[in-house]
Amino acid sequence: MVRSFFEGRSIDFNGNPVPWLTYPAIEFLKSKNTKDFILFEYGAGYSTLWWSSRVTFMYSCEHDQHWYNVVLEHLPKNVSLKHIDLVYGGDYCREIGKYNGNFHIIIIDGRDRNNCLKNCLVALREDGVIILDNSDRKEYKEGIEFLLFNGFRKLDFYGMGPINTYAWCTSIFYKNNNCLGI
Repeated sequence: MVRSFFEGRSIDFNGNPVPWLTYPAIEFLKSKNTKDFILFEYGAGYSTLWWSSRVTFMYSCEHDQHWYNVVLEHLPKNVSLKHIDLVYGGDYCREIGKYNGNFHIIIIDGRDRNNCLKNCLVALREDGVIILDNSDRKEYKEGIEFLLFNGFRKLDFYGMGPINTYAWCTSIFYKNNNCLGI
């Protein structure tokens, strides 16, 4: 935590990449066997590097051209990274609609989160889960209510995380018989 704060990067004590999620969520996810999973994430970065060693394949969508170029330099072979300019309600949040029922896990940690949440259900496997970071923010209430209305339950992980000096919440949305065994 200290190293991550001082370096301003989402890394662990040894300098290895970790997702910019709460530490309780990271610990929970580390305990799960996800090696055969296919994942989609909104918001590429250190999470891309962390997840790529834990899943079979992943798709990542990034809106920031500079950050996209930084991640691209370190991209593992099992990751497809796409840059899409951000227009709220536009192609960025709709990208996931191209993948019908493919994903075990969908991570929403980028921009336009409410629209990403609304567009992601078509791409989620029947046993899939959705991870939303910063779920304690009021501006994501609309997207959260959409998932709850569609039969998802919410498991919250409050706590500290990389880089920041304050606590926040990462939530996992799931249904019965989900791929994480919640």
